[in-house]
Amino acid sequence: MRKDGNRKQMCDLLAAQWSPFARGIGFFAIASCAIFFQAAAMAVPSQSGPGNQRRAASSSSSGDWLLWGGPHRDFIASSTGLASTWPAVGPRKIWSRALGDGYSAVAVEGDRLYTTYRRGSDDVITALDRRTGATVWEYAYPAEFKNSYAEEVGPGPYAMPQVVGERIVTASGTGKVQSIDKKTGRPVWSHDLYKEFGGTFLEFGYSCHALPYKDTLILLAGGSGSGSAVLAFRQGDGAVVWKGMDFQNAHSSPLLIDVDGQQQVVALLAFEVIGFSPDSGQLLWRHPHMTQHGLAISTPVWAPGNLLFISSAYEGGSRVLELHQSAGKTTIKELWYNQRLKSHFGTAIRQGDYVYFSSGHDGPALMTCVKLRTGEIAWQERGFAKAQLLAADGKLILLDEDGTLALVEPSPAEFRVRARVAILEHISWTPPTLSGTTLYVRDRHNVMALDLSGN
Repeated sequence: MRKDGNRKQMCDLLAAQWSPFARGIGFFAIASCAIFFQAAAMAVPSQSGPGNQRRAASSSSSGDWLLWGGPHRDFIASSTGLASTWPAVGPRKIWSRALGDGYSAVAVEGDRLYTTYRRGSDDVITALDRRTGATVWEYAYPAEFKNSYAEEVGPGPYAMPQVVGERIVTASGTGKVQSIDKKTGRPVWSHDLYKEFGGTFLEFGYSCHALPYKDTLILLAGGSGSGSAVLAFRQGDGAVVWKGMDFQNAHSSPLLIDVDGQQQVVALLAFEVIGFSPDSGQLLWRHPHMTQHGLAISTPVWAPGNLLFISSAYEGGSRVLELHQSAGKTTIKELWYNQRLKSHFGTAIRQGDYVYFSSGHDGPALMTCVKLRTGEIAWQERGFAKAQLLAADGKLILLDEDGTLALVEPSPAEFRVRARVAILEHISWTPPTLSGTTLYVRDRHNVMALDLSGN
């Protein structure tokens, strides 16, 4: 582990289980680094109009989007006051600016945005002014990692920087994890999950978001023989608090759940889903979920009734498990499995008794609504490419990989599209971020802020 504020310190970017893959593509962000610090804007945007995971979420303002998937890692925002439809030209654009290649989602805290992009052969973590999009500081580092589809999809980066206390927590496609000072962009500590802990080498790039829990960060490294497949680092100095297990890692991010009063971490791995203790890393249960090539990507969904929804493409399919525990022993009941329902890289959103997601891989993408407890398909509809979803104010915000933004009413009765507009370019894989009534979206060239209030 390295611990210093030296400008030559290495930095990496927290790999996204959701910065997406497509056609077997990975997300990544890589490695050794030099910091470029700026106090003034480097790019001039165009103006077009006037603890633990839950503790971290509750300590922030309602408009902050600090972690992967938002306050509760479920891609559901607390925002209200969204318009029920948009003009034909789409919602009002607050600002737009060129950013560079990449797929990193946008984190929001106060008057700052955090994301990453590509400049030459470097990956760049950047802080932006949320009101204007102007650059506040940047942290650049060489990133030579490439996957087998690099020419088609570009070199990344794919990871979302997460805001954890006074730090930006990142991980690169080569398994390097860093904690960076969010005010200056300078590194504080780092770890290499592959070299230090023998983690699973992921040819499409390490892409797991750390899970903040109490004063630790829980990360999936994978690997066999070292007993270090899952680790907890102390947030302040990066010291290893505990480590354990052996397994083959995948690209999904861990999720904190409560099973009948016991806190557990759920992790979707290459060929199974597991639950373990966030306090010790002790394995509590495991259940098979086979995915070709180990390419499990999508984040699990935890629902009332102790229902766990997991889904993957590559013949993985979707299933729901009902979990219960007594005296520390967890029981698992599989309620249903459907190999034809497969979330590739997109987000799955629970609304009431149903889950909504974009199902498909190489063939057509089908917007899908499924009853969680039974697996009954309420509907499947074409009309969009593979898509990311975000829920707020009784609505679904949909952004597909072709750059189409839509407003959808989440109803099991039918697929109701209230508005749609082509706003970005292919390939648009980045999940949208909603802060208040401002939506932040990006493709491989631009990032923009949109006003969804209708005012």
